[in-house]
Amino acid sequence: MTKNNLTSAFTLGALLCLGLVLLGYSLGSSLIEMKSMERTVTVKGLAEQEVKANIAIWPIRFTELDNDLSTLYQTVQEQTDKVVSFLLKQGFTQDEISSSLPSIEDRQAQGYVDPNVKYRYAAKVTISIYTKRVDLLLGSRKNMLELAKEGIAISSQDYNSRTEFLFTELNAVKPDMVQAATTNARQIADKFAQDSDSVLGKIKNASQGQFSISDRDSNTPYIKRVRVVSTLTYYLKD
Repeated sequence: MTKNNLTSAFTLGALLCLGLVLLGYSLGSSLIEMKSMERTVTVKGLAEQEVKANIAIWPIRFTELDNDLSTLYQTVQEQTDKVVSFLLKQGFTQDEISSSLPSIEDRQAQGYVDPNVKYRYAAKVTISIYTKRVDLLLGSRKNMLELAKEGIAISSQDYNSRTEFLFTELNAVKPDMVQAATTNARQIADKFAQDSDSVLGKIKNASQGQFSISDRDSNTPYIKRVRVVSTLTYYLKD
């Protein structure tokens, strides 16, 4: 091998060694940086908001008794007309009012007849209001005494007679609530980072929980509490 060839081989070897050293240093620095990025904190952010129901369903139930079936049907129709008239007077429209067929019970057809039962037939009637005018419904319920004066005993203790209030405009409040939950989570993560002498980094991953809608309390079921919890994981840096 000539002197020039030896010099070239030595130079090439030196360059290869230098390249390997630089590559090893670069890889080592990357591994250290990646290891530091593994430090994370996972927090949950809560957002709650009170909203008013935008739909109300009001079932009005009453029962009529008689020993004559045809007379019972006539009475039921008269009382139904009075209830519908009352609702129209309150300001509801025919489209918001629906009446179901009366449920007739023959007490003598049950085999055992209670001697204390005075009437053979019982008709249960339901007239329902489905409306977006929640305030009108709330005001109308206070005027139910007018039906009592008409001789109509409205059932109010039955579970099926309770007024149902719904909130169906969740999409309108979702964006602001998600932002609020994310902000709340970041505040918690910031506090954790400060307490651990770290700096909060970027979000590693995030997940949004399901929205829940519940009554604020039993006395105001038309006020709903909307709630969502978001889970976020942040990187921590020294």
